[in-house]
Amino acid sequence: MTLKELLELGGWAVWPLMVFSIITVALIIERSVYLAIHHLKAKEIRDSILEFIANGEKDKAIEFCRNASSRKLGAKVFLAGLLVYELGEHRMERAMETEATERINGLESGFDLLVAVGSIAPITGFLGTVSGMIGAFKSIANAADVNAQLVAGGIFEALITTAFGLIIAIVAITAYNVFAHIVDKFAAEVEEGGSNIVTQILVQEKKGL
Repeated sequence: MTLKELLELGGWAVWPLMVFSIITVALIIERSVYLAIHHLKAKEIRDSILEFIANGEKDKAIEFCRNASSRKLGAKVFLAGLLVYELGEHRMERAMETEATERINGLESGFDLLVAVGSIAPITGFLGTVSGMIGAFKSIANAADVNAQLVAGGIFEALITTAFGLIIAIVAITAYNVFAHIVDKFAAEVEEGGSNIVTQILVQEKKGL
């Protein structure tokens, strides 16, 4: 079936569903590229920082984070805490939490739209289903001789829009869950890494380093 035939047989509901499908594909591509080009492995960065701190080289840890690529978001989060380590444990934690929230919000940009499309698309498809069935029953009511071909068009419209809407929803929600898992994993690593760094600094301060 060609796209032209799909649009003709699917009825009016196919048009908004086409828009939803374009939005979904565009968001998936954009978020995939964005997440791929950013280094979201915070454990490696944490280990390097902990080594510097263990050697009493906090300044080198700060310099390490400053020189890290802007795509290494974990380094930027840990840097926010290291810059205020002299102000105490709570100030460090607060600084890293604030920076992490900002970075995570950037990673999650567009997620809400994916969820919205995933919710609206099947509803639009079901509305197209109702529209198609109304047309089918109207044809039956106005016809003197009822046959399968008479109602086939309306039923076909109903099936197309339902299937189209569900496919869009499945793709959108699946992509959202995959992306959310990636971001959640990064958030967990950053939280754990930040806690490790604060603890290590406190230990070193007690040793007088």
